[in-house]
Parts: sequence; structure tokens; C-alpha cells
Amino acid sequence: MDLGTIVGIVLVMALLLGAMSMGVGVGAYIDIPSVLIVIGGSIGALMISFKPSQMKNFAKVFMVAVKPTTDDEAELIKKLVDFATKARKDGILALEGEVNSEPNEFLKKGLSMAIDGSEPDTIRELLEIDMEQTSERHKVNGSIFSNWAALAGAMGMVGTLIGLVAMLLNMADPSAIGPSMAVALLTTMYGAIIGNVFGTPISIILGIRNDEETLIKEMILSGIMSIQSGDAPRVLEAKLLAYLTPKDRVSQFD
Repeated sequence: MDLGTIVGIVLVMALLLGAMSMGVGVGAYIDIPSVLIVIGGSIGALMISFKPSQMKNFAKVFMVAVKPTTDDEAELIKKLVDFATKARKDGILALEGEVNSEPNEFLKKGLSMAIDGSEPDTIRELLEIDMEQTSERHKVNGSIFSNWAALAGAMGMVGTLIGLVAMLLNMADPSAIGPSMAVALLTTMYGAIIGNVFGTPISIILGIRNDEETLIKEMILSGIMSIQSGDAPRVLEAKLLAYLTPKDRVSQFD
């Protein structure tokens, strides 16, 4: 679990609920019509904006932000160095058994093509297409949440207008003014909370996850190209360590 994301969401919600409870109480901020307008309306607008196949992954994409699948860069470099050592000693065909059981699909795909004798340019082109298309899908997933933030804010304003119209039409009835004002103000609040606690932050973290995955795949691609070209394991490791921050560049040959 990404503790930063979890702690951030819990902290914001706890502070908001705490501030409400110290005022008139949390119950005063619960209004079903406002919930229907903002949450129902914004999700409905998202369904108009995106394909059903994209929307059905909504919860799954949210979990990517909360519980990302991470690769250990140091372990990955060690694995690629071991592959390079074996390929240099026994030939690249000697990697076939290990590659068949490789859990990383991107690495498995690239090394399998190298073992089959594909040209370096062909391997690079196909893997770069894979990277580009995966990144584009991730960007679409992130845009669902950034659009949710915008649409929730817009639906909050729609709710405000609905509440104000109801209030103006019932100015002669003082008992109707309060509920109408509640809808007007609470829809704006709900829209702001969805947009600034869930929509925009989740979209940002998904963008970061995409960049991290792309970097890992670039590192794997560089390693595959080095293995195919017969680079020495030390040279391959030096190339891969360049993808890490200086403090994380620890060579296994030192």
C-alpha cells in the first residue's frame, strides 16, 4: 500500500470531519439531494465522456494509486546482469528456460524475441510501441479522475443554481429557504471535496505511476539491447545504474 496516498486521504477527511463536528455537527453537512446532484451527476457525465470499457476500470485504476505494483530496480538490474553473464558465457539461447518462467511480461517478451534471433531494430521498435500504447492507456485512466474533478466542481455549481432557484421561488415561505440554501451551498462543498481530495490528487499520482513504469521499461529495453549485442555484464550494469538516482547506484561488482 502507498502509505502517503492513504495517510493523505485519511488526514484530509479527518480534518474536514473534525472541523464540521466542532461546529454544528457532521449531520448538518449531509444532504441527500446534494449527493445525488454532485456524485450522481458527475459520474453520469463521466459515462458520457468515456467508453464503458474505460469506466468499468474506475475502481481498479483507483487501487493502482492506492496500491501500486512496484518493481525493485536493484533486483531487476541484478537479474539483467545475471542474464548478461550467462548469455556471454553460454550464448543467448541458454536463457530460454529462465525466460519462459519470467514473471515480468515486458522483459519476457523482449528477451524471447532476442532468443528467437529478431533484429535489434525490430525488438526496439516493438517494445517501444508496447511502451507507448501502455503509457497512453494509463494517461486515459488518469484523465478520468482529472475530468471527474472538473465535472464534480461543475455539478456543484449546477446544484448551487438549483438551490438558489428553489430559494427565490419560495421567498414567501421562510421554512423553505433553509433547505434550498443547504442544497445550494452543500453541492458546491461536495464538488470541491471530490475534486480536491480525490479527483485531482489521484490523477496526479497516476501520472507519477505512469512515469515510473515507463522508466522501468526503458531500463529493461536498454538491458535487452545490451544482452543481445553481447555487452560485458559490467558495462550493462553501468548503463542500467544510470537510470537510478546517484544515491541508489550500488554496483554488485564493487
